[in-house]
This record gives sequence, structure tokens and C-alpha cells, in this order.
Amino acid sequence: MSAMTSAWTVTPEASDSSVALDLWRAYYTEVSDRWFQVHEGRDTPVEELEREVIASNDHGTLAPPAGMLLVGRYGGAPMGTAGVHLLRYQGAAGAEPTEPAAELKRVFVLKEARGTGGGTALLTAAEDAARALGARIMLLDTRSDLAEAWSLYERNGYERTVPHNHDPYAERWYRKRL
Repeated sequence: MSAMTSAWTVTPEASDSSVALDLWRAYYTEVSDRWFQVHEGRDTPVEELEREVIASNDHGTLAPPAGMLLVGRYGGAPMGTAGVHLLRYQGAAGAEPTEPAAELKRVFVLKEARGTGGGTALLTAAEDAARALGARIMLLDTRSDLAEAWSLYERNGYERTVPHNHDPYAERWYRKRL
């Protein structure tokens, strides 16, 4: 499975590879620093960042058979990630399970590659991966301060919805029929 937009290629990657781990460290550094800048006027303390990287070690959910990690390369260099994993989606609170769903995780493009089509390439490849895993709905959550993320989702047909999880950092929830 490969998607291409201009100089972007997107392919599956082992979720515990050094490439994936390096990109995730960059992701966590950026989103954590943004939160600390807004709420405390400073960057993330190194020890706090290390705790967050360790605490968020859910790499196994982004591995086959029920998940997939994708790495986007721009001009051959690893510049972004997107992950999907299957979950049971119950629709309205308390309803019986309805359709197979996947959750979109860790969509990220390094700063130096932003504006080159990477977000769309990663999102398209993640949707294709979710379909291949059998999902008919894609769900995701994000924070309100990650405007470029929710803007990307809205431009690509995602609609805001009620919360589907209890993530303490989630402030906006989206879904899209695949």
C-alpha cells in the first residue's frame, strides 16, 4: 500500500522502528511544548516529556493485524506519520456496536515539510489502510490548539461529533464514513 502526492510517499512501517520512534519523539515534543507554552509560558520540562513518551507507548495498537503505522517520506526522508487501529464503535452512548471503525492516531508532519501536501497524503493513506482493515468509519480526537490538524480533517470531510473516548487532552472529536 503506497500513496503518493508530489514528492511524498507513504508506506507501512514497523511501529517500533527507529524511524517511527524518532518521528513520535518530534511529535510529542511539539504538541507538549505547545500545551506548556499556552498554560505555563515555557517549553516542556525534559523529564515531563520523557514520562509522556513512555506513558504513550501504545505502539502495539498500530501493528497488524488490527492496526497499521504509516510513515510519510518527502524527497525520500521520513517526515511524518499516521496510524490507524480498529476499535469497537458503539455510536450513541450505550448503543449496541454498529459498524467496524478505526481510530486515526498520531498524524504529524515535521515543520520543515509542512505545506507540501504531506498531511493530505498521510490522511488518504490512513483512510485506505482503515478500509483494508475492514473499517467503515474513521474516528479521531484532537486538541483545540492544534488548528492545522482539525483544519486538515475538516477540509477532508471529517465532521465534528460527540466524544468517543475519555482522553484527558482531547477537546474535539471527529468522524468520517469511509
